[in-house]
Amino acid sequence: MKYYPVFLNARDRNCLVVGGGRVGTRKAKTLVRSGAQVTVVSKVVCEELEKMPGIVLKRRAFLPVDLEGMFLVFAATNDARQNQQVLTDARAAHVLCNSADAPGQGDFILPAVMDQGDLICAVSTCGASPVLAKKIRDDLAQAYGPEYAMFLLLMKAIRKKLLAAGHDPEGHKLIFRALMEKNLPALIAGKEIAAIDTVLFELLGNGFVFTDLTLQKLEIQEP
Repeated sequence: MKYYPVFLNARDRNCLVVGGGRVGTRKAKTLVRSGAQVTVVSKVVCEELEKMPGIVLKRRAFLPVDLEGMFLVFAATNDARQNQQVLTDARAAHVLCNSADAPGQGDFILPAVMDQGDLICAVSTCGASPVLAKKIRDDLAQAYGPEYAMFLLLMKAIRKKLLAAGHDPEGHKLIFRALMEKNLPALIAGKEIAAIDTVLFELLGNGFVFTDLTLQKLEIQEP
């Protein structure tokens, strides 16, 4: 196995993006979504990045001092030599670095990602075929639509309610297995709230109602 697969918790971590073009903007956007504290350093900044909330923007050339206190860094300029310098400086500073134009030379690569709320599927071919990775990602998006985000929201709420009533590892395992067998995602996709509530009552009894557990109406967006 060429890479160690892992999901990083970047929330409230200081992360740096060097480069303000299309690639840098994409990196910054994903970091912001993950809750990171994002700094972007670039002389030239595209319009989308300029308007992006949740980032600190420094309109100048990259300096090694920019790496101080950083959790990770993306070298995402359109200058290969500049990206290599960022990578070299990052290693000297013991900061994980991804190089956009030479991912195999960096400390980590980015997979093709499909996310539906708490369901995140990451696909990588270790650089052998990014096109294949994206195809598999798209296939997963077709198989696991937005109903799965709602399903996981429901399951999380049920788990929290059951744990509050007392922890029964074996009993809870059987309950969640039964919930999976009832194909709740399909009922959610069909907006069959009454059918969902019937399943919840049969398996969990009183006090488990879809709209109460999720605190929202069932509005599934088309993929």
